[in-house]
Amino acid sequence: QAHLVESGGGLVQPGGSLRLSCTASELTFSRYAMSWYRMAPGKGRELVATITTPGGSANYPDDSVKGRFIMSRDNAKNTVYLDMSSLKLEDTAMYYCYAQHRNTLRISYWGQGTQVTVSS
Repeated sequence: QAHLVESGGGLVQPGGSLRLSCTASELTFSRYAMSWYRMAPGKGRELVATITTPGGSANYPDDSVKGRFIMSRDNAKNTVYLDMSSLKLEDTAMYYCYAQHRNTLRISYWGQGTQVTVSS
């Protein structure tokens, strides 16, 4: 069974930065599109960023994070990162890592999540 383990969350002041990490195990990392999602209290889950292929660039569907968040992928380490800067109160959420097999869409995995709290 594959596992995704996130780390790096915590409490940060507005304007601060955090780096989230997600390390995958027991899967062929190169075959998966990797994404970060977040879920804020009282809101639905939203897609933050995706890197579809091992050498691909990140896509940020959420305009509110463009220019502030950077997703990267280290295929040698089976790890993706989310570098978050200029954090705002509204970035407070549980952040989840998600792996989606590119060829077999029913194969996907979620991490357990890491909490990011932006507060003064």
